[in-house]
Amino acid sequence: MISWCTFDLPGKETQLIILERETEDPNLWSNQTRAHQLMKNLVDLRDEIQSWKKLEKKISDIVELADLKDESYREEILIEINAIEKDLSQRELSVLLSEKYDRGNAFLGIHAGAGGTDSQDWAAMLERMYLRWADQNSCAVEILDRSIGEEAGIKSVTMSITGKYAYGYLKSEKGVHRLVRLSPFDANHRRHTSFAMVEILPEVEEDDESIQIPVDDVRIDVFKSSGAGGQNVQKNSTAIRLMHIPTGIIVTCQNERSLLQNRENAFRVLRAKLLEIKQQEQEKERAQLRGVYQKAEWGSQIRSYVLHPYQLAKDHRTEHEVGNVNSVLDGDLNGFIEAYLKAQ
Repeated sequence: MISWCTFDLPGKETQLIILERETEDPNLWSNQTRAHQLMKNLVDLRDEIQSWKKLEKKISDIVELADLKDESYREEILIEINAIEKDLSQRELSVLLSEKYDRGNAFLGIHAGAGGTDSQDWAAMLERMYLRWADQNSCAVEILDRSIGEEAGIKSVTMSITGKYAYGYLKSEKGVHRLVRLSPFDANHRRHTSFAMVEILPEVEEDDESIQIPVDDVRIDVFKSSGAGGQNVQKNSTAIRLMHIPTGIIVTCQNERSLLQNRENAFRVLRAKLLEIKQQEQEKERAQLRGVYQKAEWGSQIRSYVLHPYQLAKDHRTEHEVGNVNSVLDGDLNGFIEAYLKAQ
């Protein structure tokens, strides 16, 4: 359980007073980027303080009720204690999520690896797993781009996941995921191993000064959507392909019927990819100063899902494992996420 000393309520209230004074500056909105960030920080801090005060009040009420030593309240007290412990467990994770983009939204991409139909089917299974996780954790999902496999499954999918701490939680999922099972696409029903890459990127606001994209750095192509979505999508050129010339990054978006909406979504993903490159370069420099640098690449899977000859889902970074693989594939990922965050 989290210690009360982890959250400095008086210190946070002092920070809130300072931020409120800054909003009184008559020149605040002369710099809109700074003003928007300040107001966002103010709202987040105010919500955080109120949340902790409500929890304090709830604990105080339970203590008073327990002091009555009335057995008729026993069941009610136990229910409330369980709820408080669950709440504190979630707060412990939020304390671990303190990096710049952890509180924000995320982009999640899945790319089928070598292995043909089996890997494309595995990519579709992962897509379903993350959609279920998002639903269970009150996150909204928007599919931005999806490429269907020739026989089954998908070649790739890019989705936007919106919710508090979406990136902070999902960043643990980045890497290669490996599936071992009896292939439903093999006439001899032999065991196959399939791979898929999961990409997790933080959403970067358009006014974020750390990522600026000059107009001349991007080539924009418009084409007809190749995915499902009705006759209007097929007839009109609404899909967008961006090529970032300095890096060679290509982003496509063809889910929306609106060309402008697809363009906006494509630039959102491009900003996230450019931020990832910037972060990787910084991490490489830090790692080389420490004398250790390992590039993330295919073959270094982060997690294995075994359906045959036994059932086991195991994370190779934390050693956290679950015997009920079907529950994991149904979106029960929080055990893996918590183990990763605590290990970090």
